[in-house]
Amino acid sequence: MSKKTVCVLFGGRSGEHEVSVRSAASVMKALDREKYTVVPIAISSEGRWIKGLTPDEVILESGSVSGKSGNDTVFLPADPGFRRLADLKGSGAGLLEGEIDVIIPVLHGTYGEDGAIQGLLELANVPYVGSGVLGSALGMDKVMMKKVLAYHGIPQPRFLSCLRGELEKDKVKIAEAVERELGYPCFIKPANLGSSVGISKAHDRAELLAGMTDAAAYDRKIIVEEHIDAREVEVSVLGNDDPAASLPGEIIPLKEFYDYEAKYVDGLSQLKIPAELPEETVVMLRDLAVQVFKALECSGLSRVDFFLLKKDGSVMVNEINTLPGFTDLSMYPKLWEATGIPYSQLLDRLIELALERHREKSRNKTTFTLS
Repeated sequence: MSKKTVCVLFGGRSGEHEVSVRSAASVMKALDREKYTVVPIAISSEGRWIKGLTPDEVILESGSVSGKSGNDTVFLPADPGFRRLADLKGSGAGLLEGEIDVIIPVLHGTYGEDGAIQGLLELANVPYVGSGVLGSALGMDKVMMKKVLAYHGIPQPRFLSCLRGELEKDKVKIAEAVERELGYPCFIKPANLGSSVGISKAHDRAELLAGMTDAAAYDRKIIVEEHIDAREVEVSVLGNDDPAASLPGEIIPLKEFYDYEAKYVDGLSQLKIPAELPEETVVMLRDLAVQVFKALECSGLSRVDFFLLKKDGSVMVNEINTLPGFTDLSMYPKLWEATGIPYSQLLDRLIELALERHREKSRNKTTFTLS
């Protein structure tokens, strides 16, 4: 059987650029070279695509793809019949000998997880790992995600949202609404970002105003959520139309909350895999994770994060992550390993799901003729 050409996209125009590079390094190491011809495509913080620059090279040079030279600067034409990388000069000459079989967008945050790159890949008619445009966009926008989950009756914390322009116009009015509806402590987040970038916890108005200003630097939409006294539990989901959920894992932060440093830098958190939970709770979490995945029209992979309330053991959904981290510290692959699917086999399955989804979508008619 001939090898499949797999392009791994990483980096990108996002506050999660460095996390993406680290995730891609793990993915590149685990892909089976007997099955795949692996082509790394680094995306600079300015958005340039650079063929041949590996994640390990980027990490050794401080984690930034910006300003690299000596490699091919390429682009993917939005031509469904081309399916090759072309040089940036626009000559149309393919820089790969054959067509791209599948793309793994190891991109977290804006322009990678929000439906933007997915739209380009749809136009280019290239199979890709993960959710489509709609599922990616809904999963990224925490406000729209919560509205869809509310429609489906899925339990979640209370929240308020505002736009950056509204915040700049009247911070006090928004702070008063938060105090009236949610109270302290509360969490402030950019609506369209992940990996705990731009997230803070407020105990009073001064911290609330500072937190909203910080979150607004990353996104034009800000969300404020009530504090929930709960255990933090996560479940990985894998599949397309008939998805399966992993065993749950628990995060035990050794800081006040599970922030960026605790996830990726200082290791100030513990992961319990699998989580120590009653069997009925495990069944409920796995079932609810699949419900969330389907409600948001996700495909391929996602990680669903839950709150398990300390007062009564009830469950609330925190959020979904449609392109979860794949670093050696990341929960998504660790949970599947505990459930029986090792890292390398997990990547094989994700590639199969990408090809399956592309075949299914290819059945759609794209023309209509009146009889």
